[in-house]
Amino acid sequence: MNEVAKHYDLLIENGNDPVLDSPALSQYMDKWDGQKFIKLLNVDKNKNILEIGCGTGRIAKKIIDYCKTYVGIDVSRKTIQVAKKHFNCNSNAIFICGNFIDYHFKETYDVIYSTLTFMHIQNKKAALGKIFELLKHNGMFVLSIDKNQQNFIDTGYSKITVFPDTPKEICEILASYKFNNITVNEIEFAYIISAIRI
Repeated sequence: MNEVAKHYDLLIENGNDPVLDSPALSQYMDKWDGQKFIKLLNVDKNKNILEIGCGTGRIAKKIIDYCKTYVGIDVSRKTIQVAKKHFNCNSNAIFICGNFIDYHFKETYDVIYSTLTFMHIQNKKAALGKIFELLKHNGMFVLSIDKNQQNFIDTGYSKITVFPDTPKEICEILASYKFNNITVNEIEFAYIISAIRI
């Protein structure tokens, strides 16, 4: 994960902050999640929410005012520093710099979601097992995975290895953990997978 953290630290150093994207760029990024993704989260003021790979808060800014608590975790220290600045007025928000797989969470959550992050996780089974443990009964998991199946990301000044996901693989692992109501929605650049922990 050090390689991933360095990659996203470098993006911040080069001025990349999706929270500040122009309307046109925000609309482009919605091709990986967008309103269909947000609707599946079914956010309300009674729900505690965890985002895996929160970045600077591109998705958080759409839901943070509508949930009870929001927790975002990301491996990039510089990314988390920027996210904390964006949401320092939100008393319901906590941002953690850490590796989701290794981090010891003290709470369970009503909703856990992740978008464009699972490609950085090699052990999908371990990650989905941890999500199962962290979800409350009847909790919702929503995942957006990129349709791109390349094994690397190259931004021109940084290149890192990734581990692409497929809907089939993710759904099979979810089923093995006894998730229920597993659905796959295809949008322009991604598949959105949702499941309920019973």
